[in-house]
Amino acid sequence: MPEPASPKSARGEQTRAAIVTAALELFRERGYEKTTMRAIADSAGVSLGNAYYYVASKEHLIQAFYDRMQVEHEAQAAIVLADETTFLRRLAGVQEAFFDVAAPYHEFAGKFFKNAAEPASPLSPFSPESEPAREASIAIFRQVVVGSDLKAPAAILIELPELLWLMHMGYVLFWVHDTSDGQRRTRLLVQRGGALVDRLVRLTRLPGVRGVAEDVMGLVRTLKA
Repeated sequence: MPEPASPKSARGEQTRAAIVTAALELFRERGYEKTTMRAIADSAGVSLGNAYYYVASKEHLIQAFYDRMQVEHEAQAAIVLADETTFLRRLAGVQEAFFDVAAPYHEFAGKFFKNAAEPASPLSPFSPESEPAREASIAIFRQVVVGSDLKAPAAILIELPELLWLMHMGYVLFWVHDTSDGQRRTRLLVQRGGALVDRLVRLTRLPGVRGVAEDVMGLVRTLKA
């Protein structure tokens, strides 16, 4: 048998992508629990040993899922950001774009996030291992803010993208548990939550509100440190 290509080579990336694609298709067809690494390897046309060479375990496909979702979300978000200039429409559009991309995976997403919810897990969205995907997602929300009509104190605008990402993570958790048709309740939460954030951030320009907002930003910076 030929030696498997390095995961970082072009052929290695293609093989890993084929494994991830096969896994996601099988997850949709059979569910996460009933899908084995052998079945994934067979579907991808590689040996079981090669499958483990490129993906350490079935659980580590969660990170691959994050990465693929991030790439697809970034592409859809770019369409929204190119067309919209108001902060509310940019924010709601980018968040809805994520749930459009994630829709095919809703049935088994709970299994993914169950493993990722462990605080010490390298698969947590807050872990050092997830930093590239996390930073890429925060960068999208930074574009939402920077390219919009939003006016607010500089200290708030600096911290706002990461706060929007944290809010987005809350929406994702809500989406995982949302059993309404087409996750309609999540869509409603995105629209109304976005309108509330828009109003609150714009209010921070008022002298009486600005001081409180800056205190909140100070607390956020302390917690991050």
